[in-house]
Amino acid sequence: MTMKTVFQKTKGLTDKPTHYCPGCTHGVIHRLVGEVLEEMDILEDTIGVASVGCSVLSYEYFNCDMTQAAHGRAPAVATGVKRVRPDRFVFTYQGDGDLASIGISEIIHAAARGEKITVIFVNNAIYGMTGGQMAPTTLIGQKTATTPFGRNENIQGSPIRVSEMLSTLDGTAYIERVSTHDVPNILKAKKAIRKAFETQKKGLGFSMVEVLSTCPTNWGLDPQESLEWVRENMVPVYPLGVYKNKEGGN
Repeated sequence: MTMKTVFQKTKGLTDKPTHYCPGCTHGVIHRLVGEVLEEMDILEDTIGVASVGCSVLSYEYFNCDMTQAAHGRAPAVATGVKRVRPDRFVFTYQGDGDLASIGISEIIHAAARGEKITVIFVNNAIYGMTGGQMAPTTLIGQKTATTPFGRNENIQGSPIRVSEMLSTLDGTAYIERVSTHDVPNILKAKKAIRKAFETQKKGLGFSMVEVLSTCPTNWGLDPQESLEWVRENMVPVYPLGVYKNKEGGN
């Protein structure tokens, strides 16, 4: 009897086991990117830029050409790669500490210039790799290593909504915020990631998908509780949806 394959690992990822904590959805997001690159048949034509943070080793996981950038500088590195090799698909994979804090200037100006790159922005509202400090995306009242009594709006200010901010710039072509807290939203996230790469293929300008993700270890929750925390706490502050689409449709 011949067995039919109904599910298999994407060729967009290497065979190296990831280092992520149990319940972290970085692995899910990696798979979505890998699947999109495989399904679009562009693995051989893609160059990814790894950032600094929990995803610092992503160059070992994506099965395409990869390079490493200094903390926050992935958009600048991607700009250089894309301008030298405009025939390649170029993407960055960045967390909220990397992109929205030390790299905020890089991402704003890359978007303003309309650089034809794709950014996968993973937002888990905390610094994951370095011990759970407050990030620019940390919610009001959220406890972290540096806000043990909760983020105070009067002291630390309010969270930065990156998708909304970048969508106001003329150079952005496609901006969408998605989540990974359940299967329907994971499927929507994959659709958005594909749309972002298709936007780059058409040369329309800068594209970014912001993905709400979990951090069970630094949140002090188990994996299931973390998924519920995203739904109950992050989604109301970071509403899901398309924030910019020059081409129209979705």
